[in-house]
Amino acid sequence: MHDTSLLRQDARVIGLVGLAHGTSHFYHVILAALIPWLKPEFHLSYAELGLLMTVFFTVSGVGQAMAGFVVDRYSARAVLFGGIGLLGLSAVMLSSAHSYAQLMLGALLAGCGNSVFHPADYTLLNQRVSKGRLAHGFSVHGISGNIGWAMSPLFLTFVASRTDWRTALLSAALLPLAVLALLVWNRHALRPGSASASAPAASAGAGQGGAFGFLRLQVVWMCFAFFLISAVALAGIQSFAATSLVSLYGMSLAWATTAYTAYMIASAAGMVYGGFLAAGSRNHDRVIIMAFGTAALLSLVLAAAVAPAWMAVALMGLIGLVTGISGPSRDLLIRGAAPANATGRVFGVVYSGLDSGLALGPLLFGALMDANHPSGVFIGIGAFQALVILTALGVGSKTRLVAAAKTA
Repeated sequence: MHDTSLLRQDARVIGLVGLAHGTSHFYHVILAALIPWLKPEFHLSYAELGLLMTVFFTVSGVGQAMAGFVVDRYSARAVLFGGIGLLGLSAVMLSSAHSYAQLMLGALLAGCGNSVFHPADYTLLNQRVSKGRLAHGFSVHGISGNIGWAMSPLFLTFVASRTDWRTALLSAALLPLAVLALLVWNRHALRPGSASASAPAASAGAGQGGAFGFLRLQVVWMCFAFFLISAVALAGIQSFAATSLVSLYGMSLAWATTAYTAYMIASAAGMVYGGFLAAGSRNHDRVIIMAFGTAALLSLVLAAAVAPAWMAVALMGLIGLVTGISGPSRDLLIRGAAPANATGRVFGVVYSGLDSGLALGPLLFGALMDANHPSGVFIGIGAFQALVILTALGVGSKTRLVAAAKTA
């Protein structure tokens, strides 16, 4: 294929998959963004609000592991379309809720929709994007997710403050509807099958033991642990960082939301640089270790509340920047652990660790907020960011051993 045509094809696939991924992440925080409205409306504690997010991510995590098998067996495109449709339906259901149980049902449905994205997205990227641009594809994928995280609270709080929370959720339902229409229009670009991208290199033991053989690979479970631990820290930032900043620094909710947005935008910027860094490096674990070590230290500085409020916003941005830089390296590290022809399954199981951590985090940090320990939120975030370093060391050493064995 001519290079210009290949570039156009790669850009189209990366853009479409990124848009779908951003929609998924937009829905990750639709409940967290509306906490100031939902708490008094339903007379809920922070722990009860955290449980809603736990239900969302628990269902998503379990569904994600199963979705990986469906993607490998059938079509990533069809699975992706179904997930986007479920997200829109969940927002309509949540907007009509009149009880805590109905909020639970809406969170459950949203979790079902969210479960398909990582196995479907990464399978499409590996199948339809050329190998030389795959690191940049992962970078855009991560950036779009962060844009979704950043835009969700801004959009929802803007609409809710001028109308009400129900109207905000109904407005949010329009996003997946529009994205689904665009993806269907461009469905040929997302057709199943391999393009110019080569399949991931098989790890030791790949292809043995049938469809579940990859579960015997220790490196797969190390990747799962990596996502589980890093996601607990991320859950603290997503769910209660803004509320904690209000308590610690005496800033307004709008200013605290700006700090969260700074985190997400800076993280997206970090992923741009991280894509180039990952494309030119084989030591992906070292990038991750430096990034999360720095983030852990900055989180502890935030917990100490010794800086002025404007500095807290800058610190949140710096934490986002360094963790964003690690994103493409993380995805390439995991891709190296995936056996051939099992991309959907591996990414489904591994990324279910992300949902598991996002399910556990709101319960932990919600309990800290109920106990009036806002500084404990950032101490916990820093502790889990530091623990990520241990898992990155384990995954990096295993993948290097496999690579060395192949060249021996």
